Amino acid sequence: MHYRVILRILGILLMVFSITMLPPIAVSLFYDDGHDYAFVGAFAITITTGFLIWLPVYRVRQDLRTRDGFLITVLFWVVLGMFGAVPLILSQSPHLTVVDAVFESLSGLTTTGATVITGIDALPKSILYYRQQLQWLGGMGIIVLAVAILPMLGIGGMQLYRAETPGPVKDSKLTPRITETAKALWYIYLSLTIACALGYWAAGMTPFDAIGHSFSTVAIGGFSTHDASIGYFDSSVIEAICIFFMVISAVNFSLHFFAWRQKTILHYFQDPEFQFYVSILAAVTLITMLVLVSTETYAPIDSMRKSIFMVVSIATTTGFATADFAHWPVMLPFMLFVAAFAGGCAGSTGGGMKVIRVLLILKQGYREIMRLVHPNAVIPVKLGNKPISDRVLEAVWGFFSVYLIVFIIMLIALLGTGLDQVTAWSAVGAALNNLGPGLGDVAVYYGNLNETAKWILCFAMLLGRLEVFTLLVLFTPAFWKR
Repeated sequence: MHYRVILRILGILLMVFSITMLPPIAVSLFYDDGHDYAFVGAFAITITTGFLIWLPVYRVRQDLRTRDGFLITVLFWVVLGMFGAVPLILSQSPHLTVVDAVFESLSGLTTTGATVITGIDALPKSILYYRQQLQWLGGMGIIVLAVAILPMLGIGGMQLYRAETPGPVKDSKLTPRITETAKALWYIYLSLTIACALGYWAAGMTPFDAIGHSFSTVAIGGFSTHDASIGYFDSSVIEAICIFFMVISAVNFSLHFFAWRQKTILHYFQDPEFQFYVSILAAVTLITMLVLVSTETYAPIDSMRKSIFMVVSIATTTGFATADFAHWPVMLPFMLFVAAFAGGCAGSTGGGMKVIRVLLILKQGYREIMRLVHPNAVIPVKLGNKPISDRVLEAVWGFFSVYLIVFIIMLIALLGTGLDQVTAWSAVGAALNNLGPGLGDVAVYYGNLNETAKWILCFAMLLGRLEVFTLLVLFTPAFWKR
């Protein structure tokens, strides 16, 4: 393990992260909200710490190994989560405890969208902007930026890319050079954000709300500048724009890349994961709509409008709201919440287990059924016309198994802190899937939970963002052996 080069990288990344404190300072001065001191203090603390870490090892030049990449990725998210909490601790509105500030910071950076804050409408503009910015950076920007910038500093980026990029097949690259891949993904991410902000603005949002909500929409985050979330605007046009960008942001970004490179969209409809992803959204939406209409919860038009928005929001793990789905009738709250376990597509900003893994598990299950009928037949599992190797299928099943085991352990831990079953179950699911809103006592916000439960959920959010294995591998003795 190259600890000196790891410290050098962390020092550089902390100094880079300190720059993200400058836009909130500008927002604070522009709106004269009196909270610029919190970000000035956070900037000074972050850049000084980063410099002190970097200075003793700034001459170190070594190639990163895969193990180094895993450690850096985990440390990066943990350290940024801690330093991202500093402005929230220093601020007088809201004046959060350490655990609440770290929870809010990690929730933003991991694009979970769970909050411990109430009275969001009354918060200073700089704090509101900062929360949205955390999600935007966490959505896809931080590691992509790091991968694009680090090679210019003499630090290889492929190990970071392998450690952080979601999906069962991690070694596929869109371009021969990882830097070019990172830049391509970054340009797509930035372009979607700008297009989303312009759409919101044209639909009637203020420029501040449009920028803030575009950050959390494209990041599949769910933070809002209002307590009522997207429902605050009560606009079908804004909801339609939000639905569109939530759907495409939860699609594999490699499909967006090829659409931009080849100037065609036909490959979307030929992609098995995309087909399955759209099918899930359509099926869950139809069931939700039928139940809402049959139970007369809303008028038919309102049922359609709220069904489409809430299904897309929850299933893609965004977490925006136009209705309180936790109190919908029959099985709807449970069904929507379970849909979030599939989440977005691999290679997207969405959370959850990823649609492609669910698809492969179903295909493997179908193959086992067919083997009962035809014991001697050779039945390959295919995605489209491409056979999937048993090694990939084993990895998917391994991920699924560990995911469930981690879920159960954390559920038991939360129950041990005194939470009721519904709250504990949904809180773990919302954190592990990077969803945000849950059921029971966490349907609206997480501020009433005890401190132990919040720390457990912070760990769950990191597990979800790093897709479980990247974090758990650090707890194995083999990882630390020379």
